[in-house]
Amino acid sequence: MRNNSYKGMIAAAAVVALTATGCTSQHQAESKPDKPALFKPGSEISYRKYGKDYPATKVKDVPGPCSYESISRKDYSGQTLKIISHAVPVIGEPTRLHARQFEEITGAKVEVINVPFGELHQKILTPLQAGQPAYDVMFYPSLWIGDMAPHLAPVPKKYLDTPGMKDVTRAYMDVATWNGKVVQYPVDGDRHYLKVRTDVLEDPKRQAAYKAATGKELRTPKTWAEYQEIAGFFSGKDVDGDGKPNFGSAEVTKRDDLTFSAFISRAAPYVKHPDVKGGLFFDVETMKPLINTPGFVRALDDMVKAKPTWAPGGANFGLGDEIFSFGGGQTLMSYSWDDAFIQGQSPDSRIRNKIKAAELPGSDEVYNLTKKAWDKKPNQAPYFTWGWTSAVAKAARNQKMAFDYLCFFSNEANTALDLTIGRFGVNPYRNAHFDAAFWEKQGWDKDVAESYVKTLSGMEKSTNRVFDLRVPGVNGYMSALANGVAAALAGQKDPQRALDEVAKEWAKITEQIGKGKVQSAYRNVVALEDNS
Repeated sequence: MRNNSYKGMIAAAAVVALTATGCTSQHQAESKPDKPALFKPGSEISYRKYGKDYPATKVKDVPGPCSYESISRKDYSGQTLKIISHAVPVIGEPTRLHARQFEEITGAKVEVINVPFGELHQKILTPLQAGQPAYDVMFYPSLWIGDMAPHLAPVPKKYLDTPGMKDVTRAYMDVATWNGKVVQYPVDGDRHYLKVRTDVLEDPKRQAAYKAATGKELRTPKTWAEYQEIAGFFSGKDVDGDGKPNFGSAEVTKRDDLTFSAFISRAAPYVKHPDVKGGLFFDVETMKPLINTPGFVRALDDMVKAKPTWAPGGANFGLGDEIFSFGGGQTLMSYSWDDAFIQGQSPDSRIRNKIKAAELPGSDEVYNLTKKAWDKKPNQAPYFTWGWTSAVAKAARNQKMAFDYLCFFSNEANTALDLTIGRFGVNPYRNAHFDAAFWEKQGWDKDVAESYVKTLSGMEKSTNRVFDLRVPGVNGYMSALANGVAAALAGQKDPQRALDEVAKEWAKITEQIGKGKVQSAYRNVVALEDNS
C-alpha cells in the first residue's frame, strides 16, 4: 500500500479522553486515552488515493463503533499488531490496505505477513499449538475452525452488538460459531453459484441454432447435464467476434488450489437428499466415509466428461484462472465464488452487464443413502463453501487493538468498497448486501443486479443445503479428496476407484485424529446442513 497518509493529522491530534471498555488478556497492553476524531460523521470514503487500480467509488462512513470516525479516536501509537493473511490479492490485498489505513488513523504499527494458500494452515496452526503469540489476527478459510477454535478468543459482546455484526446473515453467523461461541469474526460470505453469459444464452439467433442442432431450448442450465450440453455446443466457437475461440466452462481444477470445492459443487444435488438426514461426507453415527457413494461418483464422472469444454490449460486452473477466464470473457459459464462475477462486472470489462447469476445446476435424480437407490426427482442443493474468515488469538498481546482492527476492516464503508473489487475476495455476508439498488449504483443493469441478489439471498432460505467439512484435520481430508479428483481428471484412475481410495484415506485420518473427536465436530456440520 502506498501514497498519502493521515499521519500529519495524527501528529496534530491532542489527547482528550480516557479509553473506556475493551477486552483484556494476560498480555494486554495498557490502554491510552482517546484523541480527537480525524473524520466527521458521514465523511466520504474512497480508496483512490492508494492507487489508480482502485475504483473512484465513494461511500459514506456509516456512524458506529467501527467507523472511520470512531476508530480514528483510538491511540495505538507505540503498539504493534501482527497479522497473517493469504497472499495478495485474494483477501491478502484488503488485509494490507486496511492495515495501512488503521496505521494512519490510530498510530499503530501493523505488520502483515502474506502466505500462499498451501502454507497458510501450518503457518497459523503451528505457533498456536505451541502457545506462541506469533500473530494477533489471522485470516484463513472458515472450514479450518475445527483446528483453530481451541486457540481463538471469543468475539466480545461489544463487537457482537455492533450494527454491522447484527446484520450478518444467519448462515454466516453459524459459520463463525463453534460450540455455541462466536470465535470467528465474519468478513466474507462465500457460496458457489452459476454465472452465465446472457449475450450468448439469450441471443435469439443462437437459441435458434441450438434448437436446430439439439432439439432443446437454450437457457440458463437447470441441471449439470444441461450445463454440459451447452458448454459442449459453444466450446471452440468465436462468440465475441474477436477472431478468438471461446469455451464452455471455467472450473477450478488445480489439485492444490481449491479443486475440492469445485467438486463438491458438482456433487451437491446428487448427494444431498432433502429427505435423508445424518451426514453428507460421513455417516454421523458410524463415521464411515460416504465420499465414494454413487452420488459422489456420478459427480466426478460428470467432471471428467467436462474436460473438452475447458479453455486451453483449463485442466490446471486455479481460482485466479477461473476468475479471469469467465470475468475476462473467455468462457461462457463458470461456477465458484463471487469473484469471477464481480470481475465480469468491473467497469472496464467487455462483458459488463452481459452476464447474470443463477443457482448452481441441480439434477434430475438424487441418491438415497437410506434406500441405497436413486430417487427420480429434481433436486437442488446450494453450497455454502468455506469462505474467508478472521479471528483473534487467545495469546494476542493486545486483543482490544486486534478486535478494533477487525471491526474497522469490516465496517460498512470498507465492506461496501471491498465488495466491488473482484480480486479482493470479499463477498456478501450481511443482509444489507442483498440490496439490488446498491449494485445498480455501481453501474449494474437492474436485471443483472436482481439476478445476483436473488441468487445469493435465496440460498439463505434453502432447507437442503451443503456446508464444507469443518472438523479437526480438515486439511488432510480435503487434500486426499483433491488428490482423488486430480487422479480421475488426469485419467490415471476411473472415478469409482479414485474415490474408493479417498474413502480409505479418510478412514485412516479419522483413526489418527480420533473417531470421537472428529465425530463430535462433525455433528456441528450436520446440524447446519439439516437446519436443526
